[in-house]
Amino acid sequence: MAKKIELNDMIRMSPEEVAEVFRNGHPIKTEELDNTQYLGVDLSMPAWFHKYFWKTFRKTFYRDPQTGVLRGWNVKLEQTGWEGELKAKRNKKGEELAFGHYEVRSAVGKKFPQGWQGADYLDYGVAGNAAFDPTGLGYCPLVAVNEGSTDLLLGWEVFKIGNIFVPLNDYWLLKRDGPLQVIQPRPGK
Repeated sequence: MAKKIELNDMIRMSPEEVAEVFRNGHPIKTEELDNTQYLGVDLSMPAWFHKYFWKTFRKTFYRDPQTGVLRGWNVKLEQTGWEGELKAKRNKKGEELAFGHYEVRSAVGKKFPQGWQGADYLDYGVAGNAAFDPTGLGYCPLVAVNEGSTDLLLGWEVFKIGNIFVPLNDYWLLKRDGPLQVIQPRPGK
C-alpha cells in the first residue's frame, strides 16, 4: 500500500514531483463532492503571479437538485497565506466574489493533452461564464491525491480553444474544508 500523501508533502514538492503525483492520481467518487467546499492553493505559478493575482482560493461543488449536474465556482480569498485565516473577498453588497464557474464532467473517452486518461475534469466552457472571460476556456483534469479519498484533490490547468489544447505547467491543490456555505447562482440565471 502506498504511503498517504499529506497537504504539507504536496506543498514542499518540486514542480516535477507534483506533476508525477498528478499522473499517478486516482479517480474521484464525485458523489462525495456534493455540496462541499475546498481551500485551494496554487502550486506552480511564479511568485510575481501570486503577488498580483492569487495563491489561495476556494473551490466549491454543488449538486443542482433540479438538473442533477455537479457544478461549482471559485471564490476569491483575502491573500493572507495558506496557514492564516482564509476569508472570502466581498463586493459592496457583502456577497462573496465568485468567478470561474464550471461543471464536473466525465473524462472517459475524451481527448486530453500529454495522453492523460482519467475519470473527471472541470469544464468551464459550459457553465455560463461570459464570452470574454478567459476562465471559460478551462478544461481542467482533476484527480484524487490518495486512492479512495476526496480529502486532497489535485487539478491541472488546461485551456481548450476549439480543438486545440493549451496545457499549462500549473497545478493546484484542493483540501476539503467542509460543507458548502454559500450557493452562487449559475451565471446568466
